[in-house]
Amino acid sequence: MLIAHVTFRVAPGDATKALEILTIDAETVRGMAGNLAFLPFADPTDPGLLGVMHEWETAEDFAAYIAAPAFAAIGAGLKPMMVAPPVSRRFDARLIEA
Repeated sequence: MLIAHVTFRVAPGDATKALEILTIDAETVRGMAGNLAFLPFADPTDPGLLGVMHEWETAEDFAAYIAAPAFAAIGAGLKPMMVAPPVSRRFDARLIEA
């Protein structure tokens, strides 16, 4: 399983709009082959910090998402609002309990 955890900063006044952009295509992403979770979030302790946690069955499934129109649309909407580059961490994980 591949887990991707991405966080990014926006001006606090842009946080609501940025979270909306993350959620517009959430159902599309969740319906993609191999997607196990797509969870956009806003940090309740930091009004300018947002992110998304992904779970994918394989790295290939995640790569297909990165190449998909939904990923491009999300990025096009968010990049102009970001005040710093995003921080992306990817993990190769093995599920031990569900």
